[in-house]
Amino acid sequence: MSVSGWLRNPWLGVWDFVVGDDWRTALGVVVGFAIAAALAGSGIAAWWVMPVAVPLLLFASVWRVARDARG
Repeated sequence: MSVSGWLRNPWLGVWDFVVGDDWRTALGVVVGFAIAAALAGSGIAAWWVMPVAVPLLLFASVWRVARDARG
């Protein structure tokens, strides 16, 4: 195995694990972390951002799958 393959294969595995089948949900998690970091950096309590974001992202993901399944 070449050096590039040695470096690329673990990266692709991590990418597939994080992004998986729904890139929108992965992007939403990254945006949630960014919002929490920005709030925490400005001195505002940010503990509540991800507990709010995760159910919203889950609802949006299930809604998209249900919508696509109906046709």
